[in-house]
Formats: sequence, C-alpha cells, structure tokens
Amino acid sequence: MRKELYDITGMSCSACSARIEKVVGKLPGVEQLNVNLLKNSMTITYDEKQLPPEKITAKIAALGFGAALHQPLQKLQAQSGPAEDEAQPLRQRFIYSLFFTLPLFYLAMGRMYGWPLPEIFLGDENALINALTQMLLALPVLILGRSYFQHGLANLLHRAPNMDSLIALGSSASFIYGLYVIYRMAWLLGRGQLAAAAHFSHQLYFESAAMIVTLITLGKFLEARAKKKTSAAIAGLMQLTPQTAIVERHGIQGELPLEEVVSGDILIVKAGASVPADGIITDGSGSIDESAITGESLPVDKLTGDKVIGGTINKNGYFKMRVTAIGQNTALARIISLVDEATSSKAPIARMADKISGIFVPVVITIAALTAAYWLLAGADPEFALTAAISVLVISCPCALGLATPTAIMVGTGKGATAGILIKSAAALETAHSVDTVILDKTGTITAGQPEITDIIPCQTSETELLSAAAALEKLSEHALGAPIIAAAASRQLPLPPAADYHLQPGQGITAVIDGQTCYGGNKLLMDSAGVDTTPLQQQALQLAQDGKTPLFFAHGSKLLGLIAVADTVKATSAAAIDRLQQMGLTVIMVTGDNEITAQAIGRRTHISQVISGVLPENKEQIVRRLQQQGHKVAMVGDGINDAPALTRADVGIAIGAGTDIAMEAADIVLMKSDLLDVPKAISLSKAVMKNIKENLFWAFFYNAVGIPVAAGLFYNSFGLLLDPMLAAAAMSCSSVSVVSNALRLRNFTFK
Repeated sequence: MRKELYDITGMSCSACSARIEKVVGKLPGVEQLNVNLLKNSMTITYDEKQLPPEKITAKIAALGFGAALHQPLQKLQAQSGPAEDEAQPLRQRFIYSLFFTLPLFYLAMGRMYGWPLPEIFLGDENALINALTQMLLALPVLILGRSYFQHGLANLLHRAPNMDSLIALGSSASFIYGLYVIYRMAWLLGRGQLAAAAHFSHQLYFESAAMIVTLITLGKFLEARAKKKTSAAIAGLMQLTPQTAIVERHGIQGELPLEEVVSGDILIVKAGASVPADGIITDGSGSIDESAITGESLPVDKLTGDKVIGGTINKNGYFKMRVTAIGQNTALARIISLVDEATSSKAPIARMADKISGIFVPVVITIAALTAAYWLLAGADPEFALTAAISVLVISCPCALGLATPTAIMVGTGKGATAGILIKSAAALETAHSVDTVILDKTGTITAGQPEITDIIPCQTSETELLSAAAALEKLSEHALGAPIIAAAASRQLPLPPAADYHLQPGQGITAVIDGQTCYGGNKLLMDSAGVDTTPLQQQALQLAQDGKTPLFFAHGSKLLGLIAVADTVKATSAAAIDRLQQMGLTVIMVTGDNEITAQAIGRRTHISQVISGVLPENKEQIVRRLQQQGHKVAMVGDGINDAPALTRADVGIAIGAGTDIAMEAADIVLMKSDLLDVPKAISLSKAVMKNIKENLFWAFFYNAVGIPVAAGLFYNSFGLLLDPMLAAAAMSCSSVSVVSNALRLRNFTFK
C-alpha cells in the first residue's frame, strides 16, 4: 500500500470535496481517502499495482479540478500556505471589484430613490444611457470574478455542481436578464414608447449581478484570512529552527546554513541561541527552554551526555553537541508532520456533512427552478420570480457545512501541540470526548519509572556507614534497585571500601567480602540464610512493604547494619491528575505487572480504587477488549512500547513520553511532557472541539433551513418577506466567515 498527499486546486465548497471523495474512492485499489477542503489537499492510501498515480490525477482532472503531488518542505521555515497564498489576490480582486460596484450601486439606487446624479443619467429620455452605463460597470466585476463562472459552469457540465455553480447561475441570470431589459428598452424606444422604456429601467439586475460577485469575493477574502490563523500553531513550530548553525570541523569553527549541517557534526550552542538539530551534548552544559516542544514551562538543565532537541532554546550556558538528526528526521519535524497529518485527516462527524453537501447543490438548483416556476404560475411578474430564484441560488452555499469540522480540528490540534499534546488524527480527537474509562499503566505513567531511595534506617551503626557499605556492595551489581543507592553515596561523596568475591543469590540478593568479612545485601530470606537477626527492623520492613516500597537489609558478617527502602516514586502530579479524571466522571483503573501489595499501595496514594496487579504486557490488551465488550469507551495510557498492544486496541491510545524517545506509532495521542495531568487536558480539549464542531454544524444547518424558505418567498404572502439577491450574497459570506471565526475561539481555550 502507498500513501500520498495531493494538493487539489479548484475546490470551493464541501460539495467539491464530497464529489472527489465519491468518485476517486470508487477507483480500484483505493483503501482510504480523505479530501480536506480547508487545506485544499487529499490524502489517499492505495495499491499502486492496481492504481497507477497518473490515473488518480486524470480522474480528478476529469471532474474539473487540478491535482499534484504535495511537495514537502525541505526546510523547517514558515512558508505561506494555501490560505495565505489565496488571501492576497482575493483582497486585490475585492478592492478592484468594489471600485466598479459602488458607482454601479449608486447609479442603480440613485435613479430609483432620487439621489443626486448627473443630468445625463436622469429623465426618461436618458434611461437607455443609464442602463448601458450600469452594464459597462458590471462587466469588469464579472471579469474579475471569472473564476466563479469558469469553475462553476465546468462543474455543472461535469454534473458535479458546487458553490461556484450557484454563484455563476445566480449572477449570470441577473446579468442576462439585465441584457434582456436593455434590448426590450431599445425595442420600445425605437417605437416611440418612451415612458414604457423608462419603466423597464427599474428592472435592471446589473447591480445584483456585480454585488453578488463582490460580496462573495469579500467573504472569500475574510474566510482565507481567518483560515490562515487556524494554521498559526504549525507556522509557529516551523519558525523555531534557526537558519544557520555554528559548526566545528577539524578544530575550525564557522557559521553554515542549516541545510549544510550533517549528522555527526559538532555544533556550538551559545546562551540565548536555538538548538539547530537533535543531538547529544559532548562538552559543557545549558539550561534548555523546551516549552515550544513539550509545553513544559520551566527550563531543563542539560549536562554532558544528555540529549537536546532541535528548536529548543539555550537560556543559559554554553555547550558543544554532536548532531544525531537533522531536517525532516528531527523530533520537531516529526511533531510538525504529526500535527499536519492530523489536520489533514477527517473526523467521523465530518462525513455526515460531506454526504449532505454531495446532494445539497443539485437540490438547491432544483428548488430555485421550482421557485421561479411557482411564482410565474401564481401570476407574479418575471422580475419577482427571478429575484426569488436567484436569492435561493446565492444564499444556499454549502461552504459553512464544509468548513464546520476541519477549521475546529485544525485549531484544536494546533492548540494541543502548543501545550505538548500531540493528537495524531481527527478521529482520535473526536473519540476522546466520549471516553468513559481510563486505564493507566503504573511504571513510567503514574510513577517516575526510576527507583529512588525513600528511607534509610541504620541499626547498630551510623547512616553514613550503612550507605557506604551498601553502595560498595551494589557497585558490583547491575540491578536497577542498586543504582539509586550508588547515586546517593556519590552525591554525599562517601568513600567506598573495596569489595571482592561478589556473588549473586537469585531471588535473595548479593554477597561480597569487605574488610575480610562477608557482607550481605538483599531481602529477609538472604539474611535468614546467613544467620543475621532482622528482628529489630522487622516491623519497619513490613510497614515499608505495605507502603509499596522494597526494603533491602544490609549486614556486615552477622551484624545487621540496617535497611534501605527503594521505590518507584509516584510523580508529583499523578494524584491530582487522577482526581481530575474522576471529577470528570471517568472510571480510572490501574493495570500493572507489579505484585498486589505494591500496586495497592500506589493505588491508595493516588486515590485509585480499581487496581489490577500481576498483569503481563500482553494481557493488558485483553483487559481493554473486555471493557469494550461491556460497552465502555476506553482510553489506555502507557509508555507506548511495552503497552503497544493495549494502546492499539483501546478506543484512544495515549502514549506518555518525552523528546526523541517518544513512542509515536502505537498511540493516537502523545503527551510530550510525560505528565499525567495532560490526560484530562487532552480529553477536555476534545470535548471543547466537539462542542465547537456541533455549534458550527448547527448554525450551518440552521442558516440554510431559515434562509432558503425566506429566499424562495415562502413568507411573502403572509409577512411580505422577500430576500434581495444582494442581501442573500452578504448572508452567505457571513455564514462561512462566522463558522471559521467560531472555530478560532478555540485558540482561547484554557486547559484546566
């Protein structure tokens, strides 16, 4: 299977995207297809053995659209996107259109309402001059807006009418009717019927034809400008990487363009400078601001051997780093790619709007034709029937429907990215709001994932002597529980007596000879077998074990030195995060491979009542499956590696990890800060986005449900309501802009 991203040109509304999805989706070999109206793009997964790429572009071209393979950015610099490229020419077109439309509108309305006008346009004898001038003012506007007619009529001929088709039909009908009136006036004037010709001058529709195009162009410009703001998060990420880097080669330092830097180069990063690429510090240190990547507000101290991420900022310090990844292979590039891919995907709720849009335009054209026919049969004059029909065509644009979902998704995923929450697909963003059960892995998720010393209890000796002897023993071992003991002794700069004859007692501990005496370090079984009396510390050891800690006894010969408790400590924010999830009405379950005593202790400390212990990684997937079979929507939170099967099986898989080591493949959502508080934040963001989408869809449907009957004159006989085509065009533009503007409110969303 091959996955490609295409840039699509010529789309104007969701009817266009729905048409492309429907036709291209039926091609043999197509497995998955998403057309994004907001980004003018198409993501397609297909079997290239069954479907050559040129057939895809040919099929899209046959529908009246353009298609070309998307060219990825070679440099992570902010570049103008489709919306930004579109906004400037639309602005110019609107200004030029307005230049002709304003005098046309004044001329048309001035003659009707007696506004001050030059003598040449006044009086029955000058009616034809007035009409011809209006036509000449309208023509440049229609030429400036010719793309609406080109695309609209082309799609109409391809039996795939879209928004442009409605505009083209409405504006063309107005202009053609105006031409008919001019010929009628000329015919009457030729027969000396001056008063009758002057009467017809009030039935010209040139101002409507021009005003429709001008207002639609204004709406398109405002829409494009608003769209540009939806991609602000991605643009901000792209600007993080500097364009140059200080490189040291063969002992010589020099500044080079970033594209000339290669993996393995040594870079110099000074205070205040951005880190140019991913790498490892080889010399020096720095205080790194990673907020733009992970969302973490406090700088992180980095020393020799630590990893640094491209795009972060060295607030203080000076260091050299060896490049491990550059360009599209950096963590920043992967984040941008993930956000970009998420905004290109389609949420399930969007498919409802797409299906409606696919049949909406043909239905509107039918309603417009029936409206005109009804009023003509009812005895109304042609002008009235034409006004109603054109208003129906113009007001019924499905743009708002097409923009309702993708704009909210783009702003929502961008908002998440700036907070260190990477949402990999629109479907995940939608599903997260309906989660009712959250399964949490323990190690590395609730806890730090690294054992630390929690208690040092000496017996018949000092704390310093106990820690020194324990570190001397553990230094010979590679066991994870020994690492924090060695680190603690090193931090206190304690001398370690030499140890020899090291032996590992499986399931019990270790032994070695120190100062001519056999020393022991391990559990009670080891002490009992060595004849060491642990009674003085037995009660403390039992209490520590019940608290989820691992007590380690140490003895020098038969003398008990004391015990040191080691535990995988709970992260500072875990309890608060779990409380927040429970306050949101979610069921929280901890699943771990640890023993029941440790698991229950962690559960008590973090207020989790449902704890499942002794679970192998492969069995976590079965627990997720069982809950789903019971009707629950399950989110699985884990480290993304050992928990991959469960993350994949869950309705929403959430990987908790940071930096370049993050496991991005198995999960739907990635938490860059490794902070459990980001789980309720991600779910809250999903709820906010879904609320916004539903608001957008409601107003889009409501607008059409009210607008079409009013435009068709349904309330004319009862209330005298009839919508002018110019007002219909303004209302249509406002509907699209209001939907995008509502989505932009998500930029002010506050994580709680």
